[in-house]
Amino acid sequence: MRVYLVQHGQAQPKEVDPDRNLTEQGRNDVERVSAFLKKQGLCASAIWHSGKVRAEQTANILASAVSTKQGVIKHDGLSPNDTIEPVKEELIRIQGDLMIVGHLPFLSRLALALVTGNASAEMVAFQPGGVVCLEQAEDKIWRMRWIVTPELLT
Repeated sequence: MRVYLVQHGQAQPKEVDPDRNLTEQGRNDVERVSAFLKKQGLCASAIWHSGKVRAEQTANILASAVSTKQGVIKHDGLSPNDTIEPVKEELIRIQGDLMIVGHLPFLSRLALALVTGNASAEMVAFQPGGVVCLEQAEDKIWRMRWIVTPELLT
């Protein structure tokens, strides 16, 4: 099983746009990552997002490149400061690969908890529009597989 953790693309500051839509740069970054992922033939059972506009916009851009059975789904419990335990427990029951588009510090804590069992340190340097691939092998141990960021694709 693979879980693709995606930090939403760069968003407008709250003072400029209370909904925090993606900036033009944020859209361009996610589109560049999306084009790269399309060449890799990524498949996932679904693309979950937090329901926040910037995460939904990022998820919809990625959906054009990632083949899914269930499509793009708003999923509770993915906001920046939500507890990771419910999502971590849900991942145990899921069959197939999954993409989660969300926010920091949630994504960082989830990645750390899956790989090390401890969510209090910081291991991954997430970047807006970047994708971190974690894989759970047959031994049930999670490992970081790869990371791609927009800056790598310029």
